[in-house]
Amino acid sequence: MESAIIPGEDGGRRRIIENSMSKSDLDKKNQKASLTQQAYSKLKERIMTGKFSVGEHYLEPEIAEMLGISRTPAREALIRLSQEGLIDLKPRRGVLVKPIFVHDLKEIYEVLTSLESTAVWLAAKRRIAGKDMRRLKSAVDEMDEALERDDLDAWAAADVKFHMLLVELGNNNRIRQLVKTYFDQAHRVRMLTLKLRPKPVDSNKDHRAVVEMIEKDKAEEARRIHYEHREKAGELLLSLLESYGFTQL
Repeated sequence: MESAIIPGEDGGRRRIIENSMSKSDLDKKNQKASLTQQAYSKLKERIMTGKFSVGEHYLEPEIAEMLGISRTPAREALIRLSQEGLIDLKPRRGVLVKPIFVHDLKEIYEVLTSLESTAVWLAAKRRIAGKDMRRLKSAVDEMDEALERDDLDAWAAADVKFHMLLVELGNNNRIRQLVKTYFDQAHRVRMLTLKLRPKPVDSNKDHRAVVEMIEKDKAEEARRIHYEHREKAGELLLSLLESYGFTQL
């Protein structure tokens, strides 16, 4: 622990201990933070993939036991997921995975369409090149290769990577935080309906066109293409849910 020297009452000097942690205390804090992060990641993965059923209640002790950790890091992870709008924490009833209603999804896609297209415009204005441009092209290549193998799960993973990379390259933290929150809320529905939708060949074409416009420093055109791409994706998903009679997922 750190200490400091201050004047004593008799004019001498005495040593006091500052409010700092010992190495042991710091290790415990880091371990707790690590357990919370692990719990958060595992729980979020189960929510996103539908392993936790919507509308079913889960008690906190059961979740902690399932993860093999104490209740404190489990609860901290649940609080974080609640703040992100993925679950409800109910007193004496435990955890409830929140359903996504069709009207919620419509609003989410409107937000994502606006924010992501702005991020694309910002990325193009920055005139990104080199490693960042290669990362964008690589993500689109991954999507093409996944469709050639008819591997929709791999396509979806590459699609998420591409969209998050576009937002990252826009270099606006507030846009990035908002997009991440709303993207996660919609992701479960996208994955549950992935195999009900047409093969996303046109989506890949849109992605490649956006990258081409960014590379040519055509910010307005890049924004327009991405805006229309997101708009079409939202309309397709909503019409699909309507055709199958889904009101919530």
